Amino acid sequence: MSQDKPHRTVDTSGQCCPVPLVETNRAIKTMQPGEVLELISTDFGSRMDISAWCKRTGHELLRMEEDGKIFRYYVRKRAQP
Repeated sequence: MSQDKPHRTVDTSGQCCPVPLVETNRAIKTMQPGEVLELISTDFGSRMDISAWCKRTGHELLRMEEDGKIFRYYVRKRAQP
């Protein structure tokens, strides 16, 4: 996990779609390539949204953890083309 230790955490608990995705996109833009973002969400829809967004944008979804109604996503910012 040391290499996947988040450089930044965004907590969107209690927020519904599209807030988790909007905040993820906003945060990742401020980060350097290779850095890891941890997103915390309680929005069930984020399970599909974050995965699809990563595929579309080229960022790497390292893993998703589910603990009850809390979802944690670890996303590595893609290298610049």
